[in-house]
Amino acid sequence: MLSDLQSNDAVLAELGRRLERQRLARNVTQQQMAEQAGIGRATLQRLERGESVQTTSLIKLLRALDLLQSLDGALPQAVERPILQLERERRRRPRQRARSGGRTLPRPAERPWRWGEEPEATA
Repeated sequence: MLSDLQSNDAVLAELGRRLERQRLARNVTQQQMAEQAGIGRATLQRLERGESVQTTSLIKLLRALDLLQSLDGALPQAVERPILQLERERRRRPRQRARSGGRTLPRPAERPWRWGEEPEATA
């Protein structure tokens, strides 16, 4: 796993090996792959050797290898913090006034929100 590697150089080297294996599995030469990706052959060679290149070159290569969607797993969209969800729910749900003392009470059907619970979808 890439996360087990200790240095940036080791990560780049492993990434380069994986990219090369993907290209070879498709039976494509470096020249053909570079043309498909819209990058120079020298850039592809640097990538496969585990050398540093521009991020856009890596993105172009991943797209040409049909692997760009793999970044979704590596970098998921930000997860909303539970406290923000709770605050938004509290603003959205109207509260009933108690008959005595004007206190604000939750609606009878409501139950307290708990960590890890998703808000119920309203239709």
